[in-house]
Amino acid sequence: MSIYLDNAATTPLDPEVFEAMKPFMLQDFGNPSSTHSHGRKVRSAIEIGRKRIAEMLNCTPGEIIFTSGGTEADNAIIVSSIQTYNIKHAISSAIEHHAVSHTLEVLAKEGVIELHLVKLDEKGNVDYNDLERLLKAYPGALVSLMQANNEIGNLLDIDRVAELVNQYNGYFHSDTVQSVGHYRHDLKKLKIHAMTAAAHKFHGPKGIGFMYISKDKKIQPFVHGGAQERNMRGGTENTFGIVGLTKAMEIAYQDLEHHAEYIKGLKAKMIELLKENIPGVTFNGASGDLDNSLYTVLNVSFPESEENEMLLFNLDMIGISASGGSACSSGASTGSHVLNALYPGSKRGAVRFSFSKYTKSEDIEYTVEKLAELFKVTA
Repeated sequence: MSIYLDNAATTPLDPEVFEAMKPFMLQDFGNPSSTHSHGRKVRSAIEIGRKRIAEMLNCTPGEIIFTSGGTEADNAIIVSSIQTYNIKHAISSAIEHHAVSHTLEVLAKEGVIELHLVKLDEKGNVDYNDLERLLKAYPGALVSLMQANNEIGNLLDIDRVAELVNQYNGYFHSDTVQSVGHYRHDLKKLKIHAMTAAAHKFHGPKGIGFMYISKDKKIQPFVHGGAQERNMRGGTENTFGIVGLTKAMEIAYQDLEHHAEYIKGLKAKMIELLKENIPGVTFNGASGDLDNSLYTVLNVSFPESEENEMLLFNLDMIGISASGGSACSSGASTGSHVLNALYPGSKRGAVRFSFSKYTKSEDIEYTVEKLAELFKVTA
């Protein structure tokens, strides 16, 4: 038995995406910067992809810049927006992805900015009144808040934040790595300045993503050394990755509502079965709220037990893959910075289960059955 419930870390590649990529791995190998026919064919594929992504997000092709993934995109936007607009204050939260939090912490340590953390409620939701207080105190600040938390599934009211940031002449960046491909974005209406995506979060290939940079709030390049990506990101483009990213987004947006309903049903089933079979189980952050959380993520705390210490290992041994937080920091001994911020000193074990269109109902049933056995409860 092999069950994969760690889709917030990465998703399996859609076979249709692989088929779309294959020609650009084998036959169409030209450098897109070359002016001969081999290069022009590849350049055309990149620009078709850029145009299709822009259409899906309702923005212009020039506002889409391809990157190696979400981490590079977050770093580029944060560092370059601060440099471009001579920003002295940044506002973020204690539960951002490390691609954001570590970047801001380094800049603060170097004295480039002062970093201010917005208050969160007991479930990890942003206190919008405190955000406005900070914006009033530091107008023109960079605000970096993720739309969907990768560990506890909390959702940001991104429209509300965009309105607030613009009201105080700030620069609004959102890490949307967990939401692109799972929610629709209309960038003509949403007053955001920059956002990010990574293909492998919605059944595309690893090593490719993009950043959206509003044409009204352009920034300087972060990666230098070439005129690729419209002089915004040096380096030969990952052509087959871009083709795969585009195809994965097309598939995601074609069936978005259907897949969302299906995955939300799986999450609801797991919540119900866990409550029935493991007394004392709780759900971290907003992840247990079906209507107000990222539908692909469920973060679960189990009763205090000797099993907690080895829970992920024991699940792995019986063929169930899950995580204890963000897989980007797997191997770290400090645990989840998100859960530590919300529940300091907690001794309860926590596991993040995350789902995709390929997850089956039987996968949920088997996992809960095995969890009940691990906690010595009869299912």
